[in-house]
Amino acid sequence: MSTPSATDAIETGSGDRTPARLETDPGKARQRRPWLWFLLPFLVPFVLFYLLPIGYAVYQSLFKIQRTGGLFGKSEQVFAGFAQYADVFADETFRQGVLRVLLFGIVQVPVMLGLALLTALLLDSAVARLKRFFRIAFFVPYGIPGVIAALMWAFLYSPQLSPIVSLLNDVGTAPDFLGSSLILWSMANVTTWTYTGYNMLIIFAALQALPQEIFEASRIDGAGGVRTAVSIKIPLVFPALVLTTVFSIIGTLQLFTEPVVFQTISTNVTSGYTPNMQAYAVAASNNYSFSAALSVVLAVATFILSFGFLRFTQRRGEAL
Repeated sequence: MSTPSATDAIETGSGDRTPARLETDPGKARQRRPWLWFLLPFLVPFVLFYLLPIGYAVYQSLFKIQRTGGLFGKSEQVFAGFAQYADVFADETFRQGVLRVLLFGIVQVPVMLGLALLTALLLDSAVARLKRFFRIAFFVPYGIPGVIAALMWAFLYSPQLSPIVSLLNDVGTAPDFLGSSLILWSMANVTTWTYTGYNMLIIFAALQALPQEIFEASRIDGAGGVRTAVSIKIPLVFPALVLTTVFSIIGTLQLFTEPVVFQTISTNVTSGYTPNMQAYAVAASNNYSFSAALSVVLAVATFILSFGFLRFTQRRGEAL
């Protein structure tokens, strides 16, 4: 009696091992996953420069520096659990910094986005002229590095150097833009000047993407420019407004450049004026664990506020 060959086994259907062997072939498996090779250029930097630093910051925040033998004694890093986070929330400087940036955001963000929306609507109107020139002109402040912009405005705020302050003194008013009561709003003015054009371009792009048939119908119905903007344009670009608001919330909690520059010309800006400045100052004093805890708390707060705003707007949209 002869032994069946491999060919006979395949033809008679008894060679069912062959399909199983083909399915587990590594070469075939690689051919079925070509998407992985397209994702690798994104995944590798994302893991190395985003996820790993976040994980290391969380890990570092679970330790603290402990000194033995007095001020000049030996210091060592010991595991502290969540003690650093308790110290963060108990820190008065941190609480004042958070309240300061929240006040900054509550006032500055609506003003900036209101100006951005207004300029976008003006550029999108039918009677606007030189649209390309004004788009570039509004966007130019965003192209200036933040440090340069802050230094430029610091010169304009300086009582000894500013022509604006000199002119105001001549007419009988002498505001101290670098004083304790106005310096926060001086920074808000710098931020508004820098980012209004950036947000305007986002809103203007959303306006340009709207179908023109809607506006033709509104003109036929007798709606004017203001009525069309309020009743049609603004509701339709609401997603763009949500996007710019989220960006602005994140940027507000990361306020750093303007107060650091103003700190060099005013004693009213301390090293803990904002949470970001405090984290930087603490890290500069070699207390990396507490700085990591500050950074983690600030990142979580940014995520909660941004995600909470998105959920709020989504529910309002569903209700409407």
